[in-house]
Amino acid sequence: MSRNRSATTFYKPETYHPDESAAYLMKQIISCMAAQVDEALESRDLTHAQWIPLIKLHMGQASTVAELARSCSLDAGAMTRLLDRLEAKGLVARVRSSEDRRVVNIELTPEGRATAKQIPAVLCKVQNAFLQGLSVAEWQQLKDLLRRILANGLALQEETQGQE
Repeated sequence: MSRNRSATTFYKPETYHPDESAAYLMKQIISCMAAQVDEALESRDLTHAQWIPLIKLHMGQASTVAELARSCSLDAGAMTRLLDRLEAKGLVARVRSSEDRRVVNIELTPEGRATAKQIPAVLCKVQNAFLQGLSVAEWQQLKDLLRRILANGLALQEETQGQE
């Protein structure tokens, strides 16, 4: 860890309590939020694993099996099984690329598009409920702080990968 870092030490082994760590709190928030989203999407017969690729396809963040797997942090086998389930529900279709037969594009079906269009409203409702009581300035500050923490983590990741 050769990066120039502030000398501030937030955690010390002798006083460390996992339930007071920022990472633990963020993980708890994500788990609780995911459960709320899952409950809201249950009537649409979507699981957490299933709505994520649908929204990514809908928002144009991925269009091939490989891109979708990377974007969802899944291996190719897990993504294939997930797409099998979404295809069986009539939400996506696999289409071979006409330019490169090795590439399989994933497209939302009309039903998939209609379903995916409903997901942002659910996400907004759940996230707004979690942010209740915060001012707009606090919300902006929270996002800024989280971006800084993420940037630190990504830099550490790059540094670690560079040492391999």
